This record gives sequence, structure tokens and C-alpha cells, in this order.
Amino acid sequence: MTPTPSSAVIDLNDPAASARAALACLDLTSLNEGDNEADIARLCRRATGPFGFTAAVCVWPRLAAFARRELPAAVAVAAVANFPDGSADLERAVADARAIVDAGAQEVDVVIPYRQLDAAPALLAAVRRACDGLVLKVILETGELANAQQMALACRIALEAGADFLKTSTGKVRVNATPQAGRALLHAVATDPAARERVGFKPAGGIRTVADAQGYLALVREILGDTALSSTRFRIGASGLLDDIETVLSGRAGTTAAVSVRPSAY
Repeated sequence: MTPTPSSAVIDLNDPAASARAALACLDLTSLNEGDNEADIARLCRRATGPFGFTAAVCVWPRLAAFARRELPAAVAVAAVANFPDGSADLERAVADARAIVDAGAQEVDVVIPYRQLDAAPALLAAVRRACDGLVLKVILETGELANAQQMALACRIALEAGADFLKTSTGKVRVNATPQAGRALLHAVATDPAARERVGFKPAGGIRTVADAQGYLALVREILGDTALSSTRFRIGASGLLDDIETVLSGRAGTTAAVSVRPSAY
């Protein structure tokens, strides 16, 4: 995976500049129950399209090895663990993580047991050990957490377990990424001395246009600064966003620079 350059300041009032930034930070995702190798081959072709590479593709563990074979080294392979329900079954989560490691993937997106946060420290610590050396993104399923206190607790547990990214959502529930959840996760990173220069942020679910992505790019800039606007600190989990990115970069756009972040599904 090639990080996006952080030396140049991104003009977030420019749709094309925002589209290029979103593309370079995109985890192009396919997590349909019926996904097969033909689906993932198409996904991988799109991840290496004419306007540049995405940061990663995100797939089921059973398809991670196939995705790795289909992609150049510059595009990471991420796969999901304990997904999408976020159970408290430690053995299942660890088995998923080990399968992802064995597949040759570079990144693990694991769902925290958000209904039983008391089980989360042990589960995440075990997953972190099982995928040592890989990028670990912890999905907090923020739309299902009861209040700000629960969100703050989930963030703290994930950071203490060694998360490399805090991720909002699976994209499989009613409320996914929102600006409010994004601000909460970024605040947790910014106020943790051990995390603020290292840990990244990944909104996921409902980000379908460049204008949607601009809102999250602006949040990261506001809270973590311009140096965090690279694929090492910022990702977007989406399946449909690439369509609008390509529309903007091809000059066919009816997209404007107005920020509009709407929660929905992948």
C-alpha cells in the first residue's frame, strides 16, 4: 500500500482534489453474503482503475487469499473478523484473525463485541496477538451504542488493545457513519497521548459521494491536522463511493463541493 502524500495541503473546496484524496484513502469494500471469486476479481480491477489505486480492498476472510493474488502489492488486502454481529465469542474472532493472516492479507477489520463491552478487552487483546504485525481496525458499531459514554468506553478499550484505526461501522445496521460519531472517535484519538500521532480513523457506511467524503476529510483536518490526511491515518470504507470519484475525475461531474454527510449502508 502506497500512502497518500501528506506534504501537499489538500484543497477541500476543489472536488477533484477531494476525489483524488478519497480515492487514495479508500478501502473498496465487498461484503455481500454471496460474494465469490468472480465478484472479487471485478472489485480488484476497480481498485486499480485509470485514476489510481485505492488504499485497500476489504473482503471476507474466505476471499482474502484470492484478492491478494489479484492485486499489486501497492494495494492492501483487508478482511473482516467477528463480522458483522460483533459477538463475544473470543475463539471465533481469533480464528477469523488467524485465517486472515494465513491468507496473506495485510489488515484486519474486527467488530468489537459492542453489546457486551465487558468482553471486549480480552477479545481484542487476543485478536491483536493473533494478527501481530498487521494493521488492526476496530469497528465500534457506533450507531448501536446507547450514548456518548458507551462510545467513549468503546474507543478507550480499542485504543488500549492496540488498535491502529478506530472504525465507525460495519455498514450492516440502520445507522452507520455520521459526523457526530466521527468527531467522537477522532476526539478519542486526539486526546490519547499514545494514540494521537499514530492511530487512524475510518468512517464506513453511507459514504457514496465525493461531497460525503469531503465532510470526513474536513473533520480529520480539524481534529488531527493535515498530516493525518493520508492512507496511513485515514480510510473510508465504501463500495459505491468509487463511482462518484470516477465521475468527478473524468470531468462528467454534477458533484459540487458542498459537504453533505449522510448515514446509510455501504
